[in-house]
Amino acid sequence: MKKLILLMILVAPFRLLAQKNVTGTVYDYENRTTPLQNVTIRNLTTKITVATKAEGQFNIPAKIGDVLEVSYNGYHTDSLYLVDLQSKTIYLPPSSTSLQEVKIRSTKVSDYLNVKPDPNAKGATRVGTDGFEGKKNTDRAGGLTLGLGHGKMKREREKVQLLEAKDVIETEIRENFNDSTVYELTKLKGQDLKDFVSMYRPTAARVKSDAPFNYSLYIAQALQTWRNLPADQKRLPPVPKLKKN
Repeated sequence: MKKLILLMILVAPFRLLAQKNVTGTVYDYENRTTPLQNVTIRNLTTKITVATKAEGQFNIPAKIGDVLEVSYNGYHTDSLYLVDLQSKTIYLPPSSTSLQEVKIRSTKVSDYLNVKPDPNAKGATRVGTDGFEGKKNTDRAGGLTLGLGHGKMKREREKVQLLEAKDVIETEIRENFNDSTVYELTKLKGQDLKDFVSMYRPTAARVKSDAPFNYSLYIAQALQTWRNLPADQKRLPPVPKLKKN
């Protein structure tokens, strides 16, 4: 019994060290002095959920490596990967911009819009297209221009636009998912870092479909998946050597 009590006394301080909290404040992104109340803060790792108080403040149990999800009705849902336990200041952007109501006080119909037929109006006449006399009903109509090649040019322009859009996304990926940005969040080094970046580099299609793409959340989720892999699957297979002719 004495040994059990002694063991509990030794283990208790370590539990207290592990159970730490993160505090912070959530503000409106457009009006950065306006705190947001009742914002949901959820620890995706522990599933613990809290709500912000009247001054936008929150306090939630968490540790380094956890991911906090911040959500509020009418605002974009944001995620925060904890690299430290310092107090956080979060600016939540609105999900849409409300249009101001436009009130129509009166309307006026233009005097030129006469819906009644004019009894003095003359009948319609056919305009001559040959400079001498009007075309007869038996004559073939002219003036038809065929836009040959227009469809091909349009397809070429669309192809160029797609390539330019893809290049923009690829540039965004290179700036947000590289050795430096991944190291800041994961602290992986050496070959582990290189293999992780190569294995989990997001595709342009995924970044486009999930726009705006949350790179921090994606890296955190990929890191958890990578850590659960067997050791032999955390390495990229070697490039096969080409046989000499």
